[in-house]
Amino acid sequence: MSKLSALLIVYNEIKQLPDAIDTVAFADEIIVIDSYSNDGTYEALLNDKRVQVFQKKFGDYASQRNFALSKAAHEWVLFIDADERIPEVLREEIQQTLLGNPHIAAYYFYRQFMYKGKPLRFSGLQTDKIYRLFKKDRASYIPSKLVHENLEVVGESGMLKHKLLHFFYEDYETYKGKMIAYGKLKGKELFLKGERYSLLKRYLKPLYKFLTHYIIRLGILDGKKGWIISKLNALSVSERYRELRRLQRLSPE
Repeated sequence: MSKLSALLIVYNEIKQLPDAIDTVAFADEIIVIDSYSNDGTYEALLNDKRVQVFQKKFGDYASQRNFALSKAAHEWVLFIDADERIPEVLREEIQQTLLGNPHIAAYYFYRQFMYKGKPLRFSGLQTDKIYRLFKKDRASYIPSKLVHENLEVVGESGMLKHKLLHFFYEDYETYKGKMIAYGKLKGKELFLKGERYSLLKRYLKPLYKFLTHYIIRLGILDGKKGWIISKLNALSVSERYRELRRLQRLSPE
């Protein structure tokens, strides 16, 4: 079986850290990139003999992930976030995958989103898929994508059958803070691409996002949970254009 490097990028994840490390303990090495946490995360990582930890100031998600890739010793890498978990059936599937299919360069995972520990069925997240397992010399994260980073793969992609668990929502204020942070990074991304602020987009795009998640993607069937997730996704889009306007005002013409 090919050897595997498990990679994480973290910041202030002391609560999630023990389970996050345990879920990838089957890998041949675990590399964690810490963005100068101040809650004890870094110290806990230093004391975990299973882990190699490096620190890098956070700029954006793509550069942070590419830095982690540069530290991996093995051909195959498995990326997870601190709030993701690998159930046993998925772990077994990953290990079986590493035994064969040498022509596949990267694998998508479907994710099961967990809202306060319980599955979220709809709200636009039911078909979410993401690259998590790939050959490091056949893929890298696109530098211009600062958030919701895209993996550029050279070669054929596959799909694993079992789902990765994503414990994305524990409380309102934490998730709201994440969505605002994502929105600001996306606004910076738009600014660097030269997009101009539009009052029309500022108000219509968040509305469209909300209606897409809540009505078209059936968030209404998730009840109050669907309303909250749809609303906060719309907030992130609104923050994107607020940040774009702020950066343009600061920029000399």
